[in-house]
Amino acid sequence: MRYALPLLLIGSPAFAATGPFFSLGNTDFIVTLGFLLFLGILVYFRVPSRLTGMLDDRSGGIRSDLDEARALREEAQALLASYERKTREARAQADQIVANAKAEAQSAAEQAKLDLKTSVDRRLAGAEGQIESARNAAIREVRDRAIQIATSVAAEMVARQMTAKDADRMIDQSIETVSAKLH
Repeated sequence: MRYALPLLLIGSPAFAATGPFFSLGNTDFIVTLGFLLFLGILVYFRVPSRLTGMLDDRSGGIRSDLDEARALREEAQALLASYERKTREARAQADQIVANAKAEAQSAAEQAKLDLKTSVDRRLAGAEGQIESARNAAIREVRDRAIQIATSVAAEMVARQMTAKDADRMIDQSIETVSAKLH
C-alpha cells in the first residue's frame, strides 16, 4: 500500500486526457486500472516482501562475503608479515654465509701465502745446497786435476833428473818397505 500513492502520482499525466476520465472508453483509465490491478496482484502474492527477503538474504550473503574477505585479508597480511620476516632472516643468514665465506677465503689465502713462502724457502735452501755441493765438487775436481798435473810434472822432472841406477835403488827401497809392512 505504501507504494500505491507514488505509483498513482506517476500515472498523473493520464488525468490530463480530454473527456471523462472514469469512462471505460478512456484508454488512460483502463491502463491505470490495469496497472493498479497489477500492483494489487503483486501485493496479494507478497512479491514486495519476497523481494525484500531476497534482498535481505543477498545483503546477508554480501555481508558474510565481506566478513570472509576481511578475514582472508587479515590472514594474507599475517602471511605477508611472516614471509617478510622469513625473508629478512634468510637475508641475514645469506649475509652471514657470505661473511663466513669471505673470512674463510681470506684465511685460506693467508695459509696459501705461508705455504708458498715455506715452499720457496725450502726450494731456496735446496738450491743453495746444490750450489754448495756443485762448488765443492768443482773445487775437488780442480784440486784433483791440479794434483794430477803436479804429479805428472813432478814425474817428468824426476824422470829427467833420475838415472837408471837411482830408479833401481828406489824400486828396491820400495820393495823393502812394502815387505817390512806386510810382515
